[in-house]
Amino acid sequence: MGFVHQFWQLTIDGLMSGSLYAVIALGYTLVYGVLQLINFAHSEVFMLGAFGGLFAARPIIHMFDHTPSGMASVGIVMVGLIAGAASGALAAFVLERVAYRPLRKRNAPRLAYLISAIGASGFAVNMAGKLWGHQNVPLPPAFTNGVVFHIFTGKVNTQTLVIIAVAAFMLIVLDTLVARTRLGQSIRAVAQDADTAIMMGVNVERVIVLTFVIGGALAGAGGFLQAMTFSAANNMGFLPGVKAFTAAVLGGIGNVRGAVLGGLTLGLIESYGGFIFQASYKDVIAFLVLVLILMVRPTGLLGERLGRAA
Repeated sequence: MGFVHQFWQLTIDGLMSGSLYAVIALGYTLVYGVLQLINFAHSEVFMLGAFGGLFAARPIIHMFDHTPSGMASVGIVMVGLIAGAASGALAAFVLERVAYRPLRKRNAPRLAYLISAIGASGFAVNMAGKLWGHQNVPLPPAFTNGVVFHIFTGKVNTQTLVIIAVAAFMLIVLDTLVARTRLGQSIRAVAQDADTAIMMGVNVERVIVLTFVIGGALAGAGGFLQAMTFSAANNMGFLPGVKAFTAAVLGGIGNVRGAVLGGLTLGLIESYGGFIFQASYKDVIAFLVLVLILMVRPTGLLGERLGRAA
């Protein structure tokens, strides 16, 4: 079938992938906005959140003799999301305390942060492999994955609808938090000028910790959505992490709405490009987008720092 006939289905699939990229990308954006630091261990927070949500939801699913439906399915997804978010938040909190805070206290060079992140990432991947094995760990279906409705020639199934709806809800909540709450004001103040924020009475260390925790919670919830769609594995974080980083750079790293725009744009580019060329080129397309955006417009599509956004 031609591209025109498949356009709407490709768009729906791209928005689903892009929604996940956007959720993960927000963790990169928040931390960079506050610390001007790329948290390269963020993909492992995503992975740990996936396992946390999976192990919380799986026993409940097994209580049913067949695929749950109705409110039972809603409850299972909610339990998985909450457990995934809590696992991701805890992992991000530990990461900040163990891998980054000691370096920050010593005013360590930026290279030290990168080395620490690589070490933390390797530790998390191998520890997860020791605990849960190196094979894919599937999650039994939490709901019947039927077609909900059509958009022209595209089909929106239950799984796609759940992922897009949950991701959209999380993105709106975060945007509201950053733009309209006291915590959001503190985050933007620290992102704009940490020294001035201290003089204004902002607890910078608390803001930094909460920034990691919020980004980790989003990544953990996104990890459960990924596990619900495919499966969980100790090495599952690498590709989504790279693509989410690409999305953050594409939208303008340090900008919350830019991360959302970048994620959705990358998801659509991948979906269209995978059809026009081959599905196996999807990952190549993501890396190519990263290289091109760094060459042509390194500030990204919006190119506005968190401290000046919203």
